[in-house]
Amino acid sequence: MQTLRLLFRYSPLKIIAVAAALVLAPRLANAEALLLVEADSGKVLEAQNATYPWYPASVTKLMTAYVTLKAVKDGKASLDTLLTVSPTAASQSPSKMGYRPGTQITVDNALKMMLVKSANDMAVVLAEGIGGSIDGFSIMMNETAQRLGMTQTSYVNPNGLPADGQITSARDLAILARAIIRDLPEYEYFVHIPSIRYGRRVVQNFNRLIGRYPGADGFKTGFICASGYNLVASATRNGKRLIAVVLGASSGQARAVRAIQMLDRGFNGNQLSWLKAPLGNVEQLVPVDATPPNLRDDMCNGRRHRPASDDDGEEASTEGETTTGGTLLAGLQTPALKPSEILAAAPAPSEPVVVYTGPTRTGAALIAAVAADADAQTPPKHRGKKAHAAAKKDVEPATRTAAKSDGEAKPATKPDPKAADAKPAAARHVAAKPDSAAKSAEKPASDSAAKPGKPKAAAKPKADGKPAPKNG
Repeated sequence: MQTLRLLFRYSPLKIIAVAAALVLAPRLANAEALLLVEADSGKVLEAQNATYPWYPASVTKLMTAYVTLKAVKDGKASLDTLLTVSPTAASQSPSKMGYRPGTQITVDNALKMMLVKSANDMAVVLAEGIGGSIDGFSIMMNETAQRLGMTQTSYVNPNGLPADGQITSARDLAILARAIIRDLPEYEYFVHIPSIRYGRRVVQNFNRLIGRYPGADGFKTGFICASGYNLVASATRNGKRLIAVVLGASSGQARAVRAIQMLDRGFNGNQLSWLKAPLGNVEQLVPVDATPPNLRDDMCNGRRHRPASDDDGEEASTEGETTTGGTLLAGLQTPALKPSEILAAAPAPSEPVVVYTGPTRTGAALIAAVAADADAQTPPKHRGKKAHAAAKKDVEPATRTAAKSDGEAKPATKPDPKAADAKPAAARHVAAKPDSAAKSAEKPASDSAAKPGKPKAAAKPKADGKPAPKNG
C-alpha cells in the first residue's frame, strides 16, 4: 500500500518514464546501444539505450582528431608540423605503427594512421604534440566535450585504451560526429579514407561500410573487451546525411550490419515511424545515470577466439536480416541485397593514401621516402652462420645494415638476384596494383616488429608483426 501511495504522488507520464527506463536498462551481457540521427538537424530517427554510459574504445580517436584539427584550423599548428614519437607513445599497446622513440612524423600522416589503422601510438604522438602531454590533452578533450554538450563524456587518454574514467554514450558520439561535419568541413576527408599505404603495406579502413555501402562517408570503429564492437558511421544520399551509432555489438560484422539496417530505414523511410512518439533532437535526449555495462566476460572469456584486430572478420548471423530494398552497390543498380551480402563484396577500387615518416615531401622526394619505408620493411634473410659470415665479407662497410629512424633495419644494399624484391621500384611503392593491395589488406599488420619467420618465398616477405586485439 505504501508503494501505491508513493506511485500515485507522481503523474502517469512520470510513472511511464520510470517503467520504460527499467525495461530498457541494458544487461551486462549482449547489451547494445543504437542511435540514428539526421546530420543537419540532429533529429533523432531511432534510439535504443542511446543515453546509457558506455566505454568508447577507439571511437575516442574522433575527439583526438577534432581537437587536433581545431588547433590546425585556429593556426596553433599545421598539418606539416613535425611531431616526435616519445617513449610513452612507443610503449602503447597495439594496434599501433610501432615506430621507435625519436621518429618524426607530420600531423597529417599521424592523423591518417590513427584514423585508418587505429594506431594508438599516433594518438599519443598527437596528444603530446598538441597538448604537451596526455594529461594536458585530456583536459582539452574534456573542455571540448563540455562545450559541444557531450554531458556524458569524460576522457583520460587520447586513444581509448581501457580506463575506468573513459566514458561516453551513443548520444554524445552523435553530437561529436555532427560537430566534425559542421565545424571542420575542410578536414572531414580524414574520417573516410578507404585505405593507407605505408611502404609496401596496405591497411584498409576498419569501417567496412566505406567503399561498400552506397554513400558511406565516415567515421570510426572501436573495440575493447569491456565495450564490445563500436561504430560511428555516416552516409549521404540525395543530399540527406545520416549518422548511425552502434555500441556493444558482438563482432565487427554485427556492428556494420546494425549500422546498415538503421541507415536503410532512415533513407527509405521507416513505415512504422507513425507508431512512435517523436524522439526530438539528439541534444534533448535525457542522459541516464548508470554504470557503463562491462562486456568483458561476453567478448573475451575464452569461449570465443579472441579477435586478431578490431575487424575480426566474423560472419554475423543472417537470421531475421531484411533486404535493403534497391540498394546501389558500387554505383550500379542491383537486386535487393542483405547487409551481409553488401559487406561480403569487395570494396570499390581506390588508390591507398600514401603515408610516411619524416617531413612533408612531394614529387621525387616523396617517392624516395616511400621506397625507403618499403625497404625498411623487408625482413632479413635467414642464413646459416657460415653463410652469414661469408656474406658479411662480401659487403662493403658502407653498405652494411644500418638502423633506420623509424626503428626498423635497412637491409644491406647488395642485391640478391634470386629475390623478387631485390630491385625496388620507387613508383611501385606509391601506386600498387589492385590485386597486391587487396592481398596486403587481407591481414593488416602492426609495424611493431615481431621476429620475422622464415619466408616461404622471397617474393612474399612476412609482415613484421601481428596486431593485438586490445583496441581498434
